[in-house]
Parts: sequence; structure tokens; C-alpha cells
Amino acid sequence: MAHLVADISSHGFGHLAQVAPVLNALAARLPDLRLTLCTALPEAVLRARVDAPYEQVRSATDFGMCMANALEVRVDDSAAAYAAFHADWEAKVEAQARRLEHHAPDLVLADVSYLCLAGAHLAGIPAVAMCSLNWAEIYRHYCGGRPEAARILGQMSHAYESAAHFLRLKPGMPMAHLPGGIDIGPIAQVGRNRRAEIDARLDLDAEVRLVLVSLGGIGMRLPWDNWPAGARTRYLVDAPAGMARGPTASFRDLGMPFVDVLASCDAFVTKPGYGSFVEAAVNRVPVLYLPRRDWPEEPYLVEWLATHGRCAPLCRAELEAGRLDQALGRLGAAAPGDAVQPIGIAAAADLFAALLAGPPAKERARQPGVVF
Repeated sequence: MAHLVADISSHGFGHLAQVAPVLNALAARLPDLRLTLCTALPEAVLRARVDAPYEQVRSATDFGMCMANALEVRVDDSAAAYAAFHADWEAKVEAQARRLEHHAPDLVLADVSYLCLAGAHLAGIPAVAMCSLNWAEIYRHYCGGRPEAARILGQMSHAYESAAHFLRLKPGMPMAHLPGGIDIGPIAQVGRNRRAEIDARLDLDAEVRLVLVSLGGIGMRLPWDNWPAGARTRYLVDAPAGMARGPTASFRDLGMPFVDVLASCDAFVTKPGYGSFVEAAVNRVPVLYLPRRDWPEEPYLVEWLATHGRCAPLCRAELEAGRLDQALGRLGAAAPGDAVQPIGIAAAADLFAALLAGPPAKERARQPGVVF
């Protein structure tokens, strides 16, 4: 029985959106696959995305950046957190290696923890990174000028370079400098259009425009209680069950997978993020996005979606006031083109299946490792 440990960042839900379709496809190829998910994401969120049986180990081996909300990075807090994280780096890598040896996987997948990769290298366990970004480049962008940055970046970069492969998801940051880089096409779940069910549940006319509003897994409360009522537009928002009012309804009340809700809507209001943008393109849903122009991944995501779907920027003041009709008009009346095909799922699953076909972990002697 092959054993895969997948370490999934809990910095939002986008990392899970990248990993889950691949895990589902891999489990279909390898029915006896043993799967361990190391992540701090809530179990309900995992269950909604991962179909294959798995064991969850609640842990967080990365934290990304400290966020004020879904759009704004707390730069000083992030720099302090990285300085503290790397103060005892060698001990952290050793402890991570021991944890991985305890699980004894045949392969480690990291999206996109560099500590996990460093621990796997020290333990002599093959490891692959997969993501549309890496934390070294994100850290460099925000904190690269600080006195401790050179040491921290050296440790981060060496850890990423220790991976057997880095699957660079498209769209995403180029990351051409990483050894073992493999470009992988889009990865996203395909939803089922259940608009008729939603209309029946919410007592909506079929001509009403249905707009999904979600800024991802990092909380940001929007003042939808004060949004003006609109007869021809209804908003599905990330409100607690039963708490939506006026022109809004909570998509949690629908009891449907998020991607099905998305596939049923006429437009999607979100922030630039891999999971949101690629799922919208795959499901042919136009996007209004709140720019976060200091996030270094954003230009690549926006350029890709503008080419492969329909999108337009949204002013934050417009969203907070609920004045979205004019913004929705900026999307244009033309129907979206052909749906983007999530070709990266099969490509990644094929690679992992081939790697898992190698000698099992118990037959490999531990290789002498280097603590970066």
C-alpha cells in the first residue's frame, strides 16, 4: 500500500483547491492509496473537497503571511513571525524529520511548506512541491530589505531546492530559478450547475441575477446588512447560516458544495487568488475582483483570467456600499468563451502515481541529510 503525506497550507483555502482535485484523481488511480493530510484546515473544509479516505494530522508547518484581512498583509508582524520561526531553524527541521519518519510515507507533497520539504530531505524521504507561488518569493517581496532577511531567505530557498520536483501551477509566479521545475496546467474542480434548485430554495425568478460574493478562506466581514435591496440581483454571501438579510442569502444555507454554488451563479465577486480565479474560469463564471496590488502573485493571475475568462476590477468602496450594478455592467454582455480545461489534474496525478510506484519507504535506508 503506497503512502502519501500531503502537507497543505492553511493560509486561506486556495492551497487545498490546488491539492484536492489531484488527490482525488490519484486515489482513483491507486485505490489502495494510504493518504495522510497534515494541515490546520477545518475537517469540514477538507471533507467538502477531498473524496478519498484520509487521516488528518492537525498541524501547520507554514503560516504564509500575517493578514489583517483577506486583502492586507501585516508586514511588520510577518517579519517578526519569520524571525521567530527561523531562530531555531535546525531544531525545527530535525523535529519535522522525526514526525515524517513516524508516518513513514513513500512520498511527501508540500503545498507549499518549505519546512516540510527540509524535514523530508533530512529524513531521506522523496518530496515534491506543488503551488502557484512559494513563500521565499513572497517573503522577499515584503521583507527582503530587513537585516535578518538574507539568512532566512537562504534557509527557505535551500529547502525549496531540496524538492525532487517543484510543480509550477499555471497561472502563477514564474519561479524559473527553482531546480526540478515542471510547468503544470490549471487545476480546479468542475462544479454542477444547480441554479434551478437554488431558485426554488430562495424563491427567485429565473431572470434574477445571482452573484456569489466570497473573499476566500481568510476572514473579512462585509457590511452586506446595509446593502440596498435590488429587485433583479441577489447576492450569495459567506454569512453564518441563517444570518443573511435584505438582498443577500448565505450560501452555507444551501447545503451545496461551494464549487456547485459557483457554477450556478451569473458572476463571482472575489479577490485575486488561484483557487477563486481558476475555478471561475473552469466553470465559465465572470469575475469582479478586489485588487490587492501589493500581492506579488496578483499580476500573473489577473493577466491569465483576462485572457481565459471575463473579469473586471472592483472598487472596495463599491463593494462595501453594495453598489455593484455598475461594476457588473463592466463585465460586458458577451458570453464567456470555452471553459478552461483543468488539464493539470491528470498531469500531476500521473507524476505522483509514477513516483509512488518506486521502492516503499521501509525498503529505503535513511540518507544522511543536511539541515539548511
